[in-house]
Parts: sequence; structure tokens; C-alpha cells
Amino acid sequence: MVNQMNISEILEGLSYNERRLLLALESAGKSSSPADLIAEGGFELEVEVMGAASWLASKGLVVIDEDVSKFFVVSDRSVIENGLPERKAISAIDAAGGRMDMAAFADALPGGEDKIAVGWLKRKKLADIVKDGEAKVLVLTDLGKEMLTKKMDDEALLERMADGPLPEADADARLVKDLKGRQGMIAEEIVTKRAISLTDAGKDALAQGIELKEETVQVTDNLIQSGKWKDVEFRKFDVQTFAPAYYPAKKHPLSRLAADVRKLFTDMGFTEYDGEYVHPAFWDLDVLFVPQDHPARDLQDTFYLESPKRIPVEDDRLVETIKNIHENGGETGSTGWGGKWSRDMAEQGMLRTHTTVNSILSIANNPKVPSKVFSLSRIFRKESIDATHLPEFTQIEGYIIDENANFDMLISIIREFYSKMGFDQIRIRPAYFPYTEPSLELEVFFNGKWMELGGAGIFRKEVVEPFGIDKPVLAWGFGFERLAMLKWGITDIRELYISDMDLLKKNRVL
Repeated sequence: MVNQMNISEILEGLSYNERRLLLALESAGKSSSPADLIAEGGFELEVEVMGAASWLASKGLVVIDEDVSKFFVVSDRSVIENGLPERKAISAIDAAGGRMDMAAFADALPGGEDKIAVGWLKRKKLADIVKDGEAKVLVLTDLGKEMLTKKMDDEALLERMADGPLPEADADARLVKDLKGRQGMIAEEIVTKRAISLTDAGKDALAQGIELKEETVQVTDNLIQSGKWKDVEFRKFDVQTFAPAYYPAKKHPLSRLAADVRKLFTDMGFTEYDGEYVHPAFWDLDVLFVPQDHPARDLQDTFYLESPKRIPVEDDRLVETIKNIHENGGETGSTGWGGKWSRDMAEQGMLRTHTTVNSILSIANNPKVPSKVFSLSRIFRKESIDATHLPEFTQIEGYIIDENANFDMLISIIREFYSKMGFDQIRIRPAYFPYTEPSLELEVFFNGKWMELGGAGIFRKEVVEPFGIDKPVLAWGFGFERLAMLKWGITDIRELYISDMDLLKKNRVL
């Protein structure tokens, strides 16, 4: 309820257009439409009326009533002049004696109209298609003959629309649906009627007296320098009134988090490396000492490609080395996996299943000691989509080659990374990966349970010795999206990739 004191305060903050509208409504008998207000000369544009009305409504001085109606109109006038395809069709068949073969019918309704007509003839039961030897013939039904001298329901409806917009309430919904299915034949028109009426508070405001006077809203250099500011009336602003929220332009949260991750690693002396999405299984799995009968190679986990189905590995010496390592350990002192290693399986084309392929390619291309390298890039797995899994996601990968590297350094790196990301409480437990020994998994408590964030370990000699590395190599792979979920309290990973503008606008920058 707006009391007298509030009305006085509101009146002081009214704009020139708001005052004009209140006075115009009083003259119009307390209620009017935007069109009538413009016709009476008080306003020139509807946007002026509705802008002022919206502000007055927010202050409780007027109410805006809207009545939205739907109308249908004919958008293709040629259908009125030439008739529906089925109307032309039954006329043509009748002229041919009540039956017509399909070839003659196509000539009678050229340009593909015969195909449209046949569909409607069958649907409306106006004609049957019968066989006459090897040919197909259209034969008018009794209903089709009857319609030669009568209007069909949709034709009658079209004629009514042709006379002017037809209200939705006066149109058969089934016929309208059929006509809307004929592309471009009819169209919808939405008509909104608005009425602006004074509330009791608005009437009280008018009773207190409203003076219509020009007011200055914006202070300009010219106004100050000329001295005219002394003679103008400045509008009083109501700082408590409703105002729309404005949001600054900002990057997507994942883009900001990616920038933070990159800065963290580069500040620690790492360089970034990335590679292609598509690789032969050789680099994604075999070089990493993943056995060829490992579940990771199963089609349920891996996206194998139809093109290219096979990606040849050109380095025969390296292929032979990896083959020996898998079968008997080669010169690493390992026993390998045994069995027969298949080059054909190793050359299958696939989407990379982890960014560890980035790490091993970086080592192969630049096997210097010491080295610190990281990557932040996409990987692909045949995961079922749910609140914590996606088939395409991002990994934070990295490795350190250093003669003094050890397991304690690896754990320290992990704790330092997550500490700088804002998470001090993590849990590290033993794990198994074919390419690291020892191996670990790291978890954090989130949403009532421990969530896995990634794995880490020290690369096995079977992985690094083929590239001449005889120093410890610390390696890790962290989940990027899950880190984002923790950072912003998101319980469903899918929310990160939904283009919800409202959510993005309100996301905190810091």
C-alpha cells in the first residue's frame, strides 16, 4: 500500500513523461490505451507511452493490462486465385472422364504439384490409385465427385482468412494445423491490446497536484560552462526505485580457469605442449606400455575411426623396440606382457583417450634433462553422460624429468597445485596404471562423497627408455571440469557446457 508520505516522495522523482502520462490518463477518464493516448496528441510514439507506464507501474501508480490474441491470415494469395492442388487435381481427373493415368496427371499439374496433389487426394479420400495393367491410374471417389461442386472445409477457411485476419477462436484447430503444414500458405499474427489504468495511489498522486515542467536530466559541459545550469530545473532521482541490472562483459568461467591453470604452471617454470586429437593407438597406448588386451582398448572406452582407419607408424626401429618391450621386456629388464604384439592393432586410428599421449610425444621429440612440461587439452572416451561424466572433456597433464625427482616431489607438486587452486584437503591413495610405478590417485571430498580428480605416478622404464631417458619422470593427469565443479560448487558437470546466459552473467569474476 502506498501511503501519503510515499506518494510525496514518488512525485518528486517522477520524470516529465511520467507526469504527462498521469495527466493524460486523468483526462481520458482514468484508463486508456497507448493508441488512444497517441491519437489524442499527448504522445508521438508507443514506446514513450509504454516506457513511462512501466515506470509508473513499478511505483504502484498505474496498472498495465494486456490482452494477447492470435489471428490467422493467408500469406500466399496465389492459393486463393489458383486453388489448392487437390482442387486442380479433381477438376483435371473429372475432365478426363473421372480417371487419369499418372503420366497424364503429371502433365496436367506440372512443376511437382502432382506429387503434392496425390498426397492430399489420398488423405482427403478424394481419389483412389488403382492398377490398370502395368500403369497406375487415379480414379475419383464418390466424395471426390461430390466436391466438384462443393467447397472443401479448408477452402472455406482460406476464403474467410482472405477477407481479413481470422481470430483463433473462429478457426477450426484441425484445419489450421493442416494448412500450417503447407509451407508458406498461412501465417500467424499476434495482436496485443494494452490498457493503462490509474490505481488508487495514482489517483491520490493526481489529487496532490502534478505540475508539468521540463527538467534537465543530464549535466553537460556546455550547461556548466554557459552558466545555464543556474536557470534549469534538475530532475530529482529516486535511488530506491527499480533499475535493471547491468553485467560487465567477461570470459566464460572455464576460460578463466584455464588461464589460471596455465599461469600457475608457467610461473612454476613449465612450458606448454599440445598435439593432435587423432593418433594411432601406437602413441596413445602401445608406447605407454598398455597391453593390447587391456580394457582401455575396448570399443566401449575408445573412439576408433573409420577414416583414417589405419595410421602407419614410419619409425620401424621404434616399432620394433616397442614390440620387444611388450612381448619380452626388450632391454629394459622387464618381462613384458608376453604373447604376440600386433602392429596392425597399434596402427588403428583413434581419438586420443588421454593427454598422456602429449607427454610421451613431448619426451620423444625433446628428451632433454631436466624438463618441465604441461598440457591442457581435450580427450575423448565412450563415457555415458551423467552428472560427473562426459564423452569429451579436458585434462591437465604434466611431467617433470629430473635426476633428483622422486615420489615425495610428485606429491608436493600435486599439493602445491591444488593449494593454489584453493583446495588444501585432498586424499592420495595407491593406484595402478600400466605406464607408471608407483602410481596414485587423488581425491577430494565433494557433495557428500570423495570425488576422483586424477592420477599420477613415475613413468615406468618400459615407457621412457626407448627415448634414451634414464632419469626419473614424474607424470600426472588431472580432471579440468571436475576442478571447475569443485571451485564453483556445481553438482552436474553438464552445467559447464550449457549456454545459460543468466548463469554466465551472474557468475562471479573472482
